[in-house]
Amino acid sequence: MSLRMDRRKFAKVASAGFGALTLTAQTRRLKIGHTGITWGFQPADAEQAIKDVASLGYHGYESFGNVLEAWEPKGGLDKLLSAAGLGLRSAYCPVTLTEPDKRKAEVDKIVGWAKLIRKCGGSVAVIGPNSVRRNQYVFADHKADIVASLNDIGKAVMDVGLVGVLHQHTGTCVESREETYAVLNAVDTRYVKFGPDVGQLQKGGSDPVAVVKDFSKIIHHVHLKDFNGGNAYLGYCPLGQGKVDVPAIVDLLEKSGNDMMIMVELDPSDGMPMAPLETARVSKAYLQKLGYTFRS
Repeated sequence: MSLRMDRRKFAKVASAGFGALTLTAQTRRLKIGHTGITWGFQPADAEQAIKDVASLGYHGYESFGNVLEAWEPKGGLDKLLSAAGLGLRSAYCPVTLTEPDKRKAEVDKIVGWAKLIRKCGGSVAVIGPNSVRRNQYVFADHKADIVASLNDIGKAVMDVGLVGVLHQHTGTCVESREETYAVLNAVDTRYVKFGPDVGQLQKGGSDPVAVVKDFSKIIHHVHLKDFNGGNAYLGYCPLGQGKVDVPAIVDLLEKSGNDMMIMVELDPSDGMPMAPLETARVSKAYLQKLGYTFRS
């Protein structure tokens, strides 16, 4: 067999090889943060969470509105974050969207949290829809109230200097693909942006890649987690161990051009096979293989 290769064939092979090398070594624009939920929901859980997230070199942190509020009498969560050398990016803010008589109080509540997010250096208020009894819930009966509430909240949050993003969530009034599309196609996207949870989309039977692609223009935040349907972590898992097409999703986020931080997330549960620090380490290693860098 001849080992000779003509010049044209050599150029073609070399070009293909260079293209593959470029793909694997591509420079990533977006930074990676981590949410605090993996360590728990209580204000006291934040201290260990911030310590662990900072130790792994993540670029930012997401807390909860009520946690920020609880830390204020102690000097503020910003003091704890500053000591760890970690910045706050966002806070999850659960609000009632389906009851118009509560709308003003809910707007006032999230505005209070938004001010604390900004005080701690953050820029995103993650709008968490209220829980409902899904077996009795009729979305059409509440759509108008959900949209009106989101518009009011989005405007109020913007007045504080933050971006308000809708986070579709299992067990809430905005869960399914149909509900997510219906709401996002109806809200005023000058004020209300999208902050999808791709793991929850997968768990709910949606194609998260398709959803991210369809709404890439208004995505300004994301919870990046994987889903394998296992017993731990409510069926979720560290990145790279489940069904979510993470490479395709981060490529779409990179191409969107939007200002955002990708927030790694994994829900806690009883009988977790790995401690929160280790799950965050596994997800970090996976993202490094996709070209993402972390603080040293």
